[in-house]
Amino acid sequence: MAKCKCAENLSTEQLQRLLIEKRRAERGHRLERFRKSGRALLLTPDETVVPAAMRAEEEEPDLPPSPRRTFFDRALLAVEIFGVIGLALVILSVLNVVKRLNVEAAGLLSQPTMTPTPLVMAVVLPSGHTPPTSAGGARPNEAEIPENLKPLVQSLGSVPLPTPGPGQAIRIRIPAIGVDAPVVEGDGWEQLKKGVGHHPGSANPGQRGNLVLSGHDDVYGEVFRYLDRLKPGDKIIVYTADKAYTYIVTEIHIVEPTDVQWLAPTAQPTITLISCYPYMVDNRRIVVRGVLAGQSK
Repeated sequence: MAKCKCAENLSTEQLQRLLIEKRRAERGHRLERFRKSGRALLLTPDETVVPAAMRAEEEEPDLPPSPRRTFFDRALLAVEIFGVIGLALVILSVLNVVKRLNVEAAGLLSQPTMTPTPLVMAVVLPSGHTPPTSAGGARPNEAEIPENLKPLVQSLGSVPLPTPGPGQAIRIRIPAIGVDAPVVEGDGWEQLKKGVGHHPGSANPGQRGNLVLSGHDDVYGEVFRYLDRLKPGDKIIVYTADKAYTYIVTEIHIVEPTDVQWLAPTAQPTITLISCYPYMVDNRRIVVRGVLAGQSK
């Protein structure tokens, strides 16, 4: 049977401890009643009402973290760092893609710089042929072409003629010498049988540039027989499908067949008429130059 804990069986130290605990409990009850009645405020937690577990936690010394916990903390930190780096790389990649798309879109929207088709420079001026009184009659005069340039002339002969359009010349009138003739595309031997030929690559009527027209002087209608009778101030009228353009003669020249500078483009609307010269000899060329009416020379 358990021994009874009577006062006479306890030591002085045990009695003192019991008394202290009893006083603490009574003081705790009084403070609790005072708090409930509003007569006292608890400014600092009383040692007697602090749970034993809390006191044990406060009294427990700080222990170093376990190796396992440290490893997981470092692993989580590494994952966060790699996540931030990956996000930054994704953002940079998206920005590069957007920049490239903007550049491509700008390239599609921008208009290409139009480069004018250069005038094909011939080796000799057009309309050249042998005189109709020669032994073989009138035919293309290949003797005018330098020997080393004959392959170039042959290659240019295969260049297709442009399809006629509404802006191209279809008729020419020169009242001073009675010329009224059709204009065809091309100035080769076969084209000049049909009338006045428009040199491929030269300007259309009214346009800025050099409108080059050529015709025969002593065969196939002798359309340009009297070009040498023109003088500055005479009119040359060129018609398209819906409009007429008037040019004013400014100069007349007798040149060599190889003087092809007269085929070069000009800065203003210009007309150049070319034919063989002299009549029935055809070893040179006559060139008549004019400017569009209203244009300064």
